[in-house]
Amino acid sequence: MKKVLFALITMSLGVAVFAADGKAQQEGCLSCHEGIEQFADGEMMDQIKTLAEDYNDPGGCVICHGGNPGATTAEEAHQGSPAELVEAGGPHVFYPDPGAVWIADNSCGQCHAGYAERLSKSLMNTEAGKLQGNLWSWGVQEDHKVIWGNYDLVDEDGPEPMVGTDAYIEYMTKFVADHPDQMPSEMKQVPQVDVDAIAEHPNMAGITYSRQQCQRCHVGVTGREKRGDYRGAGCSSCHVPYSNEGLYEGSDPTIAKDQPGKLLVHRLQATRKSKVTVGDLTYSGIPSETCNSCHNRGKRIGVSYQGIMEFPYGSPYTATGGKQPKLHTKNYVFIKDDLHHQVQSRPENPEGGMLCQDCHTTVDMHGDGNLPGTTLAQVEIECEDCHGTVSKFPWELPLGHGEEHATDIGDTPRGLTDELTAEQETFATVYDAEDGYLLTARGNPFGNVVKKGSKVFLHSASGIDFEVPILKKIAQDGTWKSQNAKVAMGSVARHMESMECYACHADWAPQCYGCHITVDYSEGKTDIDWINNANAREENGLTADNPLGTNGLTSAGKVSETRSYLRWEEPTLGINGEGRVSPLMPGCQVITTVIDKDGNTVVHNETWMTPDAGGTKGLDHAAVQPHTAGRQARTCESCHDNPKALGYGISDGRFMRGYEDGFIVDLETASGQIIPQNTQLQSQPVPSLDHDLSQIVTRDGKQLVTVGSHWPLTGPLPQAMREKMERTGLCMGCHQNMTDDDLWSKVNSPKFVNNAEHQAVMDQAVHALAKEKAKNQ
Repeated sequence: MKKVLFALITMSLGVAVFAADGKAQQEGCLSCHEGIEQFADGEMMDQIKTLAEDYNDPGGCVICHGGNPGATTAEEAHQGSPAELVEAGGPHVFYPDPGAVWIADNSCGQCHAGYAERLSKSLMNTEAGKLQGNLWSWGVQEDHKVIWGNYDLVDEDGPEPMVGTDAYIEYMTKFVADHPDQMPSEMKQVPQVDVDAIAEHPNMAGITYSRQQCQRCHVGVTGREKRGDYRGAGCSSCHVPYSNEGLYEGSDPTIAKDQPGKLLVHRLQATRKSKVTVGDLTYSGIPSETCNSCHNRGKRIGVSYQGIMEFPYGSPYTATGGKQPKLHTKNYVFIKDDLHHQVQSRPENPEGGMLCQDCHTTVDMHGDGNLPGTTLAQVEIECEDCHGTVSKFPWELPLGHGEEHATDIGDTPRGLTDELTAEQETFATVYDAEDGYLLTARGNPFGNVVKKGSKVFLHSASGIDFEVPILKKIAQDGTWKSQNAKVAMGSVARHMESMECYACHADWAPQCYGCHITVDYSEGKTDIDWINNANAREENGLTADNPLGTNGLTSAGKVSETRSYLRWEEPTLGINGEGRVSPLMPGCQVITTVIDKDGNTVVHNETWMTPDAGGTKGLDHAAVQPHTAGRQARTCESCHDNPKALGYGISDGRFMRGYEDGFIVDLETASGQIIPQNTQLQSQPVPSLDHDLSQIVTRDGKQLVTVGSHWPLTGPLPQAMREKMERTGLCMGCHQNMTDDDLWSKVNSPKFVNNAEHQAVMDQAVHALAKEKAKNQ
């Protein structure tokens, strides 16, 4: 099997290993797996070993894996499970990967009750948001109501969460009632495509695209066998380390060290108290790259957090003239990592950076037992939860701050707490509450973020402790890093009231414009179908894609895709689902060619209409938290003097025009007539693409493309806001007077004037105007 906690009992040369009867009876699984790393330490492992004593397995393996510890051959050892263990709720058969979500109730769930159910309903398993976003752009989705997931699922216990504080449960019960489209009570498995109907309904090829290209990252399957994508299933997706190379570096003699697809070592990675040793290095917490085995496509937040973005070139060359090794099947260029990450940017924090889990809570990861349909429905945290605002400390903010959804949330302070949830007390690393734990926007305690005196500290799972910058304290102490920051946050109150922090503090965002897709059903073409894989499971919990050397089941159709162009700088701004100004990035900007089973091209470079704004093209721009935060925010000019930021496209949409006609490049007359008779189109036409893909709205307010697919509040910046914001051409407010030689000679300096001197002149002009107005009052 591939990506499993225990490889089959074979040496790297393929010779079966047999244990002597006596040794097997004495040592159980360790009679063959001698030297394997003990999975955990402390109380957890003590409990496992104590339970295993009844089954003559001193290593405790049988409690999680099942199997027959006293067997003398690999085949016998990896079958069945002790009857008493089955009756006690343990493994029913041998589980190669005990973390697989479909059997985790009988393995991990023996101690971690409820986690498997929560995870099965979470976005990490259903991928409901991804499905809706894609099918929206293909014109399949009719409205914002979440319908489809990877599985047929029903939230049988109703809208009240399985976990959380009383405040959280009350908050989320109301949230579900207020947002029924985004918090459904059930989901249906996205259907197979009727290949015979594709000629009549070619946009249904979007389902093939989703099933084959987009759904491999959920925790119900083990994913593809590519560098950077190796991982376990279910709980093991995150809690068992896999390197990008997929090679085993532990001491179990039965696990081949030269075959990709293996765990790095047989250890649990979790919180600060769970230590993992690989060679001479010991770490704690879950490395960000573990998250990136999935979070490298779509919003790309994982790789962006590390500071890298895909690019086509693969430079610089290796010493032998080769290109980069592909990672997640792509080449990457380093741009700048998020300030919370700060590994590549060491001068900013020589100790190191934060892990994804330091901000994201157990609810963000495992879910709470409800069925969220989008990221904003599941994630419970906001930047202000730790940093506060200029006018309020985090504990002075009301619950719901940052995710108002255009409603009045009141002003009752959320406060602090000295109590953790039962889940945190039992499984997490417990830190001293000091003056109190900070609370999330929905009322759960951050078990690792505490107030101590006038300061706030975050305890990272890595072992590093960070002091958190608090905006109100910065304002009170006057310790602003720049005048720009003081003005933007302290003087322009509207910024803090209506914008996401990362609208300014996201240094960059990956922008992949144009998703050109061909779906070809001719000649019996097929490809991997990840939803078929996910729903074809063995009794041991493993899905059809698990056997090493195969990616499992297929379905009709073969997808190929490419793009128009890439950008990273100064993302466009729009309104997100919470009603706040947010960066946008190209979402599913599908430009489609579909070939039916008979080889007929039924649509060529087609875009589909969505329900957004009464009908717009499915060239989506999606609101995003890019996870590229920087201390120095984007400049005022990058928004107020930038047509792209306002939604008008790069340089006001002046470029990348004419794609609706395509073009030929060859000898031509001065009037543009092509001279040769034997020629061909250099660029095929995209009939509906009469604007740059970076443009979302015209200056007179016509929305050209869809913005978001999940929430009714998402959209471009409103017309009135754009008009208030725009200061394009501001230089001409002064410099238009250069044509008046007499006037200009009175204010102009004969020498070169630098930026600071320019600003001083404008400052003088403001003060002069103020004096003039005061004189006339």
